[in-house]
Amino acid sequence: MPIHLSLRQLSTFREVMRSGSISQAARSVGRTQPAVSTMVRTLEDQLGFALFLRSHGKLTPTPEAQFFLEECEDILGRVERTERTMERISSLQSGKLKIACHPAASSVFLPRLLTRFLKDRGDLDVSLIMRSSDVIEDLIASQQYDLGFAETPQPRTSIRQTDYDLECVCVLSSNDPLSEADVVTPNDLDGRPMAVLFDEHGTAVQTEAAFRNAGCRFNKRLELRTFLPGLQFVAAGVCVMVCDMITAYSHLMQTPENERLSIRRFRPLISNSVSILTPGYATQSMVGQAFIAELQAAVQQMQADISDELN
Repeated sequence: MPIHLSLRQLSTFREVMRSGSISQAARSVGRTQPAVSTMVRTLEDQLGFALFLRSHGKLTPTPEAQFFLEECEDILGRVERTERTMERISSLQSGKLKIACHPAASSVFLPRLLTRFLKDRGDLDVSLIMRSSDVIEDLIASQQYDLGFAETPQPRTSIRQTDYDLECVCVLSSNDPLSEADVVTPNDLDGRPMAVLFDEHGTAVQTEAAFRNAGCRFNKRLELRTFLPGLQFVAAGVCVMVCDMITAYSHLMQTPENERLSIRRFRPLISNSVSILTPGYATQSMVGQAFIAELQAAVQQMQADISDELN
C-alpha cells in the first residue's frame, strides 16, 4: 500500500526527535500534547514500524527513527529552501531575465535603467545582449529571450509589442548658429555635411526625402550603422545629424551640461518607432512584468525630458 505522509507529520516528528519530548515538541509546533502523541502513533501505523520505545513516560528513538529523521531533514530542508526562493521571487528579489536590446539603447539608456532595477535584487540574474532589431525580433518570437527593446517590427502573432513613435531630433555643435533656432529645417541644412544611417534605414530614407521635397541638397558625408559615433563627429564640427531620440537622450544623460551638444526640433517630422517586445505564446514572469513597467515609464520620461529640451 502506498504511504501518504504530510509535511505536518514530518515536521512534528522532527521536533519530537530534536526535543526528545512530546510536550516540548507540542509547544514548538503549537499543538496540544495529545494531538502530537496521536500524530506520532498515526505516523508509526502508516510506516509499519515503531519510531520510539516508550517506557515510564520516556521516548527512546529506534534505529529506524534515526534513519527516518535523516530523510525528514532532507525533505523539509528542500521545502524550506523552496519556500524562501518563492518568497524572493514573489518580492521580485530572485529570478532570471533575458533582455535583447538594439544598439541605440544599449550603451546608456537601458543599462542605467537596469542598474536601478537591480539595486537590492542580489539574487536576480540578468542576461543582456545587444543585437540588431531584426535579430531581436527572431529571438523574441522563438522565446529565446524574455524581453526585446528594438525598432518596431511588422506585427506577428508570435510577438506582443508596445510601440512608441519617437521623433528624431537635430544634433548640432553647441556653437552652431542654428543652436538658437526653435526648429531646424532642410532649408537651414541645405548642402551642409551630414551623418546619416545606411541607405535602407527608415530614418535615412525619410531624411533624404525631406531634403528632396524641400528642393534642398542632401550632403551625406558620413554613413553610419548607428548614430552613436556620429555624436563625436558633430562635436568636432565635421557634420550635423538628424538622429533618433534615444541616442540624443543618452547623450544628455551622460554628458555634463557645459559639454553637451545642441539638440533642436527638426521639421518635417522624421519618425523612429521603437517597441517593447515579448513572446506572443509565453507568459511573462513577475520580474519581467515589473521591468517592463519600469521600461515603459522610462520611455515616457525620456519623451517628456526631450520635449522640455526642445521647448
